[in-house]
Amino acid sequence: MAADMELYPAIDLRHGRCVRLFQGDFDQETVYGDDPLAVARSFKDQGARWVHVVDLDASRRDGSNKDLVIALAQHAGIPVQTGGGVRDGSLLDAGVQRVVLGSAAVDDPRLVRTLGEQYPGQVAVGLDHWAGEVKVRGWEDSSNKQLLDLVRELEGDHVAAFVVTDISRDGALVGPDVEGYAALLEATQVPIIASGGVGTLEHLRQLSALDGLQGVIVGKALYERAFTIADALTALAG
Repeated sequence: MAADMELYPAIDLRHGRCVRLFQGDFDQETVYGDDPLAVARSFKDQGARWVHVVDLDASRRDGSNKDLVIALAQHAGIPVQTGGGVRDGSLLDAGVQRVVLGSAAVDDPRLVRTLGEQYPGQVAVGLDHWAGEVKVRGWEDSSNKQLLDLVRELEGDHVAAFVVTDISRDGALVGPDVEGYAALLEATQVPIIASGGVGTLEHLRQLSALDGLQGVIVGKALYERAFTIADALTALAG
């Protein structure tokens, strides 16, 4: 079983609200609240040790929720890991605990090393894929690169983790790609955070059985009350 596997409840931001997309489709959006700060504090009160925040507007270069992300980092009382439009260390300087470079990492691998060395342990790389092909800019464009190739290209001590999302499963509650994550764990020594597909406690138990998986991001299942954060933490602890 993975030691100290972390739960990352997700807060996806669009126009200042908490939303979830189905398979990354911006036309299939469900709004879960107008007060992301209250949501983050609720996750903390329930026992979560992190929140994973995605700025969907910034990810597709259509606006930004940067001020809100900073407010979450400074006032929610819980460490924030955030991605979506990140291209520098300004969020880290403002109190965010860890940033996730997505499109910027694919476009400019040198930026990953530069920021990772400047902010040790605080720079992760987000690789969002559909059937192994990595997508960029809000999952709307193809990078024309394969997941395993990018893992090998970008890995190193300067990468705190790879946050790997299976877009086809995201928001669908159909279960994570356990075999795919097992293959990734064999391919790299960089910690892996799984994202996409978790809908039941059994899905979490399956992930917890993967030796070396650092954590899992859960969104829709929590908002739909499929299980509680306490239940999830228990499942991840075996």
